[in-house]
Amino acid sequence: MNTWLQYTLIILGLILIALVITKLMRKDFNIEANKLIGYLGGKDNIINAECNMSRFKVILKDTSIVDKDAIEKLGAKGIVEIDNQLKIIFGKDARQLKKYIDEIL
Repeated sequence: MNTWLQYTLIILGLILIALVITKLMRKDFNIEANKLIGYLGGKDNIINAECNMSRFKVILKDTSIVDKDAIEKLGAKGIVEIDNQLKIIFGKDARQLKKYIDEIL
């Protein structure tokens, strides 16, 4: 019985450690979405935003005020600018960011 209790406590401790590590590694998409909106020139600069697989496409009023370097530091793997639209490659995070941006806009 004593050995069973020790194993149970060890397993519970490992589960707790795994949960803490998982929580610490999760991105806070709400904070990142707010930063992204700021880097894109603010809410008033965004006309439309869409998500397509790993790409986040946004149509802007003025692309000259966009901070592309900051967007890349946020995790973008690439940015393509065509006229007044940006296609930003975020990988698997694109859909999650779009979800939070929709809530903010």
